[in-house]
Amino acid sequence: MRLSSIDAPELPGHCRPGRECTPDDPYASTANLQSLVSGQAVECRQIDTDHYGRAVARCSAKGRDLSCAQVQGGFAVKRYGSLSC
Repeated sequence: MRLSSIDAPELPGHCRPGRECTPDDPYASTANLQSLVSGQAVECRQIDTDHYGRAVARCSAKGRDLSCAQVQGGFAVKRYGSLSC
């Protein structure tokens, strides 16, 4: 599953040649997302399927949109559609 409307930093070796990947620390991005959902019920609504066959979803924990939280914390960038936070 992929969070909708954002792009997070790629783990080492995961950025395809020729692709402009999101900069910054992928481990910090992952840790932030883990802290947002730790011990929380997460609600997701699939809104699309990407070209890799992954579900693209809007997800929230404690009423907070996870895509918005990742962008607002500097752990991802807006991309792939609209994001209203």
